[in-house]
Amino acid sequence: MTEPRCRVPTRIAILGATGSIGRSTLDVAARHPERFEVFALTAHSQIAELAQLCAVHRPRYAVVADAGQAGALAAELAATGTSTRVLAGEPGLLEVATMPEIDCVMAAIVGAAGLRPTLSAAQAGKKLLLANKEALVMAGPIFMAAVRANGVTLLPIDSEHNAIFQCLPAGGTSHIERVGVRRILLTGSGGPFRTRRLADLAAVTPDEACAHPNWTMGRKISVDSATMMNKALEIVEAHWLFDAAPERIEVVVHPQSVVHSMVEYEDGSVIAQLGNPDMRTPIAQALAYPERIAAGVQPLDLAALGALTFERPDFERFRALALAYDVLRAGGTTPAVFNAANEVAVAAFLGGALPFTRITALIEAVLAGVPAGPIRGLEDVLEADRAARAYAHAAVQSGMLRSA
Repeated sequence: MTEPRCRVPTRIAILGATGSIGRSTLDVAARHPERFEVFALTAHSQIAELAQLCAVHRPRYAVVADAGQAGALAAELAATGTSTRVLAGEPGLLEVATMPEIDCVMAAIVGAAGLRPTLSAAQAGKKLLLANKEALVMAGPIFMAAVRANGVTLLPIDSEHNAIFQCLPAGGTSHIERVGVRRILLTGSGGPFRTRRLADLAAVTPDEACAHPNWTMGRKISVDSATMMNKALEIVEAHWLFDAAPERIEVVVHPQSVVHSMVEYEDGSVIAQLGNPDMRTPIAQALAYPERIAAGVQPLDLAALGALTFERPDFERFRALALAYDVLRAGGTTPAVFNAANEVAVAAFLGGALPFTRITALIEAVLAGVPAGPIRGLEDVLEADRAARAYAHAAVQSGMLRSA
């Protein structure tokens, strides 16, 4: 495709720039300097990494978690002659997410920490590239109301939801029944333990759980893939993105991670999106939408692959999948509790305080112990998140779930 010679670059803020999604976004943007200007980068505490990115991409703004880290980053940038202005904390995140100069926000902060800035970007009417699934899981009704009220172009970055978006009619991010959709089929690799004996899972180490067979991801997301909690959260995300009833969302285990998801229509057609497992593909699709640009991804060689296989998920092995449907049907603040419990459980596992096989048990205990309520505003969501974390931390500290 020949690009216009005169184009005003799209100014991008990348929330979570030092993570795998953030770095992949920078890689794609750097391939098209005439189309994209990196305007703001944020990170939590990876000062050295963020300083390096600022030196290369020269954003106008950078944001870190607190004032002390901001001072350290500013000193590093000054030493390299980088003129990036440094902001701190959640106020800094909210500022760059809503700046009038910014056209597009990549929301790639992992977990509940990304909720406020992602929601603020939607309320500011930004083109929003959503990699922070937790914003929808925790606060789906509030988030989607903000998207509709502010005319937001919302583009999913999770490879599965981006694939579904591509398999639907143009602009088809809601009301799937109106366009004749029978089912959304979310694919998942099954992670590194898909075929390991259940009896052997109690001895799984964090390094084993983080060794995904197909994707390069952060440690939290890698553990979520190993438990298939990532797919459980994606079921909730798909419900909100595509206005899909729980019974219209199904999971298919696809070990090769080449078919990223599928949409089945009432006439029997099944449309799939395929590609190598490289997050630069959905990122490039979303950055340039509705156009297409090069992403640096290797072409897919189907002949070399030879075969693609599919399996029904084992709900005993992957208990989180069954919980996702219960959580969706319960509604209200239950998904926020679900997400918070998982974040605490994964952190406890990575820290050696919880066996791998007890991650889902902790989530179930929190769901049973923390009452859910209606969502009348953001504070209801945040209070449910706080209560769930407190309950989960207490359960971990008690040692009751330490036994596998």
